[in-house]
Amino acid sequence: MPGMDRTGPNGSGPATGWGRGPCRRGFGRGFALRRSSYEPTKQEEKKILEGELQEIEVEKKEILKRLKELK
Repeated sequence: MPGMDRTGPNGSGPATGWGRGPCRRGFGRGFALRRSSYEPTKQEEKKILEGELQEIEVEKKEILKRLKELK
């Protein structure tokens, strides 16, 4: 994502860009789908998982906010 601020292009949100964000470099949700013999170290895997958890928390907040708006 441009600026790595999880807003995507034009503030459209995650998963709307051209794959130039951290997922492209092996971090984030796309990592497990890559077919490679590379295996991350425990520290790298921990960092990846912490990043994924942070993204999930942000997404959860956005979903809860939207649900509140729809009431």
